[in-house]
Parts: sequence; structure tokens; C-alpha cells
Amino acid sequence: VALIGPGVDASHNYERTHLSDVVHNQFDQMDAGDKQESAVVSMAGRLMTRRDMGKASFFNIQDSKGTMQGYVRLEELPEADRKAFKHLDIGDIVGIKGFVFKTRKGELSVHCQEFKMLCKTLEPLPEKYHGLTDVELKYRYRSLDLIMNAESRNVFVTRSKIIKEFRRFLDDRGFLEVETPVLQPIYGGASAHPFATHHRALDMQLFLKISPELYLKRLIVGGYDKVYEIGKNFRNEGIDRSHNPEFTMLEFYEAYTDYEYQMRQFEELIASVAKNVTGGTKVVYQGQEVDFTPPWRRLTVYDGIKEYAGLDVENMSDADLFEAAKKAGSDIKKPASRGEMIMEIFELKVEEHLWQPVFIYDFPVEISPLTKNHRSKKGLVERFEPMAACMEIGNAYTELNDPVDQRARLAEQEAKRVVDEEAQP
Repeated sequence: VALIGPGVDASHNYERTHLSDVVHNQFDQMDAGDKQESAVVSMAGRLMTRRDMGKASFFNIQDSKGTMQGYVRLEELPEADRKAFKHLDIGDIVGIKGFVFKTRKGELSVHCQEFKMLCKTLEPLPEKYHGLTDVELKYRYRSLDLIMNAESRNVFVTRSKIIKEFRRFLDDRGFLEVETPVLQPIYGGASAHPFATHHRALDMQLFLKISPELYLKRLIVGGYDKVYEIGKNFRNEGIDRSHNPEFTMLEFYEAYTDYEYQMRQFEELIASVAKNVTGGTKVVYQGQEVDFTPPWRRLTVYDGIKEYAGLDVENMSDADLFEAAKKAGSDIKKPASRGEMIMEIFELKVEEHLWQPVFIYDFPVEISPLTKNHRSKKGLVERFEPMAACMEIGNAYTELNDPVDQRARLAEQEAKRVVDEEAQP
């Protein structure tokens, strides 16, 4: 107490009776100038503003549900509470108890009969009118960003609701939620650099998972028909607007279904989550509307390149594909596999046009080592990637379950590691 100044309440807890949203819901209908001395509330939060007027003061506190204005007349407070108020700074955590009233200007307020200093702040908050605007500071000092920006707090709340709705949708359809190992002796399920660590007791190298795929498939093999995991993945790569080395992924598997079935289920999943979280299937992202209403558009890889790049890649030679990829802006130095060059062209010339939700499907076999061959199109596999706002938001396929073919493809994938560090081991 001596270190952080006088007036700090020595109790270890503070009993609240109301959050700010409840007070507003119950009393906003009061007329300006009215007071309800029998409506006593006890609230706590961070002091965000203060306006002194002689022996009286108005201030605003912020809790997890919003803000509430408080009013204090110093002579009405007990001596210890007056002492606490005199040492008040913006950013302090305080507790207030009093009755509800509305000012003559119609501002719902609490007339304080008790005032407690619960936690002292030693550093000033960012300037109140502009908040925390520096993007780098927002990410480095997330707690400050949450204090100052209601929009940032809402992002966290919305994220929690989204995950809850994912669970509800899959649980209602009979899926089993599981957890797979984070530390893995062999990483797989995606093309990415892993984070490596060392297990001292076993004296062996382990990797943080880049995907739960191989372990979820073991559960399908073991007899579970429907499984899913919502968990962290780690990829030792760069950072941009849509990529982070540590990120949360939903991955689910369902036996006896193919990619056509899963396209329908995926669009139903996203539409359901959007509707239950936002109230509708149309959302605004970066100032533009994204309409998740099913059914989504379906577009093959070949047709997408033909539509947006004017190239018939299906009938082009490897040399022509290489030149087309370089012309599109690829940094490949020598011809790669047909599938890799086709996808280079797709990513550089097509993805930027795909704002509204769309299923891109029927991928080249060379880039899909775990995917079943297409039932009617040679050289392709039954794989799709849902996209929205010009970004890939998922990846799925009819699972390859031919053990001979699978072993051959994995051997080919391992051979690629000589020239491609990110190929899956």
C-alpha cells in the first residue's frame, strides 16, 4: 500500500451487484432529472474520464459490458473514501456504490455513497480521444488496445462466439471433439516449416504440430466415424495480414463421405455460424460485403484460370506453363511439375478476383499427395478449397484410401524433400 500510494482499499475482493449493461437496460427509460434512491447498485471498473467541478466530480468507469457515469460529492463520502478519491488517476480500477439517477441532460449515472480504490495504475493510458492507433503497439500491447478500443474487445467476443457455434454445429451432427498431440516426432498434414524442440527425458527431437491431420486420421482408422479438433497449429513462417506462426484451426473428418458432400456441409457450417453470430449470412469485411448464403459458386481450377487469365492450361505444354507462370509474376527459376506451375498461375492471376465465397475444386494430382484420384478426370484429384475475400479459408478432399497408391505418393513426396524443404516428411 505504501508503494502505490494512500487510499488503496485493503480488501481482497469487491462485491459487485450490477454490470453496466444491466443498469442501462433497467433504468435507461428514466426521465431526465429523475432519481431512484432505492435503486442502489455496486459496480467496479477502470476510470476512463474525470471532470471536477469544485467539491463535486463526474467520471466514467468501464467494465466488461460498457461504461457508466459516476457522480461524487466529496462531503458525502466517508473519510477513507474521500482520501481515495483525492488520489485518483485515469486508469485506476475503482469500486462505486450508490443510487441511480439521470442528470438534467439525460445521462444515466450513479450517485456515489461509497468509493473504493481497488487497484492503482502507475502508467498513463493513451490519449482518450484517439485511443491506441499505432498498429504495431496494438499487437505488442494487446491489453492497452483492449482498454482503449471497444472495437478490439468486440473482436475477441465475436471470436469466442464463432468457436462456440462451430462446436454446436458439429456436436449436433454427431461429431466427437478430440485433442491430438502438439509435440510430434514426425510432422505432417501441410507443407510448412515446423518449430523444433528437444525432449530432455527421451533425448529426442520433437516438432510442434503444423496440422492435426495425421492423428485425426488415426482416429478414423480406429473406428470413429466423425471427429473434429479446434486447436493451435504452429508454422515457422512469415507473418502477414492472413498468416500467423501460431494460429487456431478447425479440422474435421467424416467417414463414408466425399468432397461433394463436404462442400455442401461446409457452406452450411459457415452460413450457420455467420447467422447465429451476426444475425444474417451477409457480413462486411474491409468495407465490402461477403454473402455466405448457400449455395456457393463452384469453379474448377482449370475453368478459373481460363476465365480470369485467358489460359487453357489443360492443353498447354510444360514449357508454355513455365513461361506463363513467369509472365504472371512467379519467381520459380526452372520448370516444376505441371500441377505446381498451374497453381502458381492460379494463385497469381485468379485468387485476387474471388471476393464472394466460392469452392475451387478439381486440383492437379501432383500437389495433393493424400487425395483420391478424380473419378472421371485424368491427372486431377477430388479436392476443394473454399475461398472468400480473396483468401483460402479451408482445404478438403475425398480421402485417398488405396494403400498401394498412398505409399507410392508418400515415397514421391519424400524424394521431393531433397529440393523442397517444406515437403511433408
